[in-house]
Amino acid sequence: MGELQLGVVESRFADMIWKNEPVSSSALVKLAGEELQWKRTTVHTVLRRLCDKGLFRNDNGMVTSIMSREQFYSLQSEQFVDNTFHGSFPAFLAAFTKNRALTDAERELVKQMIDQAGEE
Repeated sequence: MGELQLGVVESRFADMIWKNEPVSSSALVKLAGEELQWKRTTVHTVLRRLCDKGLFRNDNGMVTSIMSREQFYSLQSEQFVDNTFHGSFPAFLAAFTKNRALTDAERELVKQMIDQAGEE
């Protein structure tokens, strides 16, 4: 899958779907009307866009995810590191910690994650 970017409003709508799935498109119209003040046509336009991007599917008015929220944000993180730090996690970590020290708990968690990644 190529670059997958969502705007702020698209992200809020996607989170709404993930939180409520499986959800009918008519229920999404109601939710988005309440939370985002969107009209039905806007909901269907943005939903179609998110389906075209491969995040969701709309089968006969029932919306479900193709990609979980966790998978999407993991992909976003990978794309950020690739685009900003040429794929270098050490460069990312150096930039992240340049002006902010990690707590003991954060350092331990990073060590555990590195150890687990080495085992896979």
